[in-house]
Amino acid sequence: MSGEHGRRRLLVIEDDTQLRKFLRISLGASGFAVDEAGSGGEGLTKLGSGDYDLIILDLGLPDVDGQELIGAVRSVRHTPIIVLSARAAEEQKVRALDGGAADYVSKPFGIAELTARIRAVLRARRENPGVPPQLEAGSLRLDHLRHEVSLAGRPLKLTPKEFALLALLMSHPGRVLTHRHLLNEVWGERHSEDTHYLRVYIGQLRQKLGDDPAAPRFIANEPGIGYRFVAAEPPP
Repeated sequence: MSGEHGRRRLLVIEDDTQLRKFLRISLGASGFAVDEAGSGGEGLTKLGSGDYDLIILDLGLPDVDGQELIGAVRSVRHTPIIVLSARAAEEQKVRALDGGAADYVSKPFGIAELTARIRAVLRARRENPGVPPQLEAGSLRLDHLRHEVSLAGRPLKLTPKEFALLALLMSHPGRVLTHRHLLNEVWGERHSEDTHYLRVYIGQLRQKLGDDPAAPRFIANEPGIGYRFVAAEPPP
């Protein structure tokens, strides 16, 4: 889907008039077609009458809680949502991401960061409509069918859990996956609170990938929330 002249269409649902204007002008200058809604109700009306490539959603709306709006949108649309909010508490971020948001940007924010997050989410959606049998990120290759992983042509020996964890992260490049989501998918719901499992296996994966947590090439930590697959290749 795209707006006029092939531009990606964004819907900004935000009650702050000045911020909406800033986003419309700034994102418009970056090549996006931006529509605005000042309330959750207006946002849902616009979603019902038009197709959008991405939604930017404020949690603190005057008529409905943004967390509830995420659920309402998710029940009818798969349009990716980036939450934009002053609620910086980790539990708010986790709830939004577990509820179906693709990413979370805290206020105050830089427009360059927001634009980069938007492009990453749109790119991931375009390149990964489903989970392909082979995943690639620079020199990293993962083959689902052969159950093989290689880095710069060198085979990596991963345990089944390490393989499943890496495959899940690579399937959602640029998106924060919460601890609960990763644990549910890889270990099952009985282990949804066992974050120590996750820390151990992420540590093992990083060691095998030669990934420095302080300057990650592949797996970035979102403290208290989850992990993001960044796929940033080192400089030549």
